[in-house]
Amino acid sequence: MPRLIVNADDFGLTDGINQGIIEAHAGGIVSSTSLMVYGAAAEQAVRLAAEHPALSVGLHFVDDTPALDDPGHAGREFATQLDRFRALMGSEPTHVDSHHHVHMRRMSTFSQLVEPLGVPLRGDGRVKYIGGFFAHPQPGVVELERIGETYLVELLETELRGDFTELGCHPGRVTPELHSSYGLEREVEIGTLTASGLRAKIERLGLALASYRDWGAS
Repeated sequence: MPRLIVNADDFGLTDGINQGIIEAHAGGIVSSTSLMVYGAAAEQAVRLAAEHPALSVGLHFVDDTPALDDPGHAGREFATQLDRFRALMGSEPTHVDSHHHVHMRRMSTFSQLVEPLGVPLRGDGRVKYIGGFFAHPQPGVVELERIGETYLVELLETELRGDFTELGCHPGRVTPELHSSYGLEREVEIGTLTASGLRAKIERLGLALASYRDWGAS
């Protein structure tokens, strides 16, 4: 049976983001998340992860600087953030992705960096990635229907393929410390991801919910 991983980005960014991700996990379909190791609420995120052991946690690499085009810089920064992840979590990441998908424009570099870990890197082909559950189809355009339940189910029907598929999402509670163009949309996502009956609809599509930890055990 095909398996669906629902992964929430930005774990550790703020307390409100952490709260929203845990809500969408404990009361909804989120099964995995990606930790920003230098986020303001990273330590709180680690404590919450320990309280919810079914939630698999990967590394959400963060670096938007032009220096990332230098493979040497990318390697050093990745090693630093990986070491920080290990120190915080006491474990290896179950998967790797990045803030604003910066690694996807540099796949040859990041594939080599992640390869020793033996875990999926978003976009490397081992787990198909669906990124369409997002309310901003282009800069300056907001379409909330793209993060509604109907759109989500249709997205899965049309784009799901392979043994494992990841659906990316960004649930979170908006608090004053959040500085992001993607704000109230995160709260809409919580409502969708925790909607009554959504899990049953996913199962009727012939999908089983899974996490990146399940991928590692397969």
